[in-house]
Amino acid sequence: MTLGREGLTLRNSLVLSIGIAAIGAAVLYWMGRNPICSCGTIKLWHGETISAENSQHILDWYSPSHVLHGVSFYAFFWLILKNQSIGLRLALSTFIEVLWEIAENTDTVIERYREATIALDYYGDSVLNSMTDIACMVTGFLLASRLPVWASIALFIAAEIIVGYFVRDGLVLNVIMLIAPQDWIREWQAVAWQR
Repeated sequence: MTLGREGLTLRNSLVLSIGIAAIGAAVLYWMGRNPICSCGTIKLWHGETISAENSQHILDWYSPSHVLHGVSFYAFFWLILKNQSIGLRLALSTFIEVLWEIAENTDTVIERYREATIALDYYGDSVLNSMTDIACMVTGFLLASRLPVWASIALFIAAEIIVGYFVRDGLVLNVIMLIAPQDWIREWQAVAWQR
């Protein structure tokens, strides 16, 4: 991989990102995460949020939040590293997303989700789901790099509204509930999740 005048190329960054994700997969497996759902099946979509299979399959209601991670990382690194190559910014974003996937699957964070949110059946992600989450982040990053700013903002808002409507959760609510849990949000979510 060359770091010429243009910096880390996007193609080389994608290869590097795959390598970073593979290291993350190995760490998650070493931590005891199941490679796939312990149910023994792999589903393209699992839409039931109150389920031991949540975050165990390829895509779920939390996949859009990982796309929004990518949009957010693009904006953040565009602001602070505007003069660096898009490839470098993508590699840094992938590294941060992998660190999050590892942190999110520690016993401490899993317990935090279970005590601070309505996700009582959350047992962490399968390695497959974590890798898909990383791919969703890369997708969001690449979309944000191609879309006008207004379209990225519209994507963010639309994803939050759609996920919020169907499961009363999303990236913003998830962050609030992890950092400063609100009883009114938990109660509002419980009403939908009891349907």
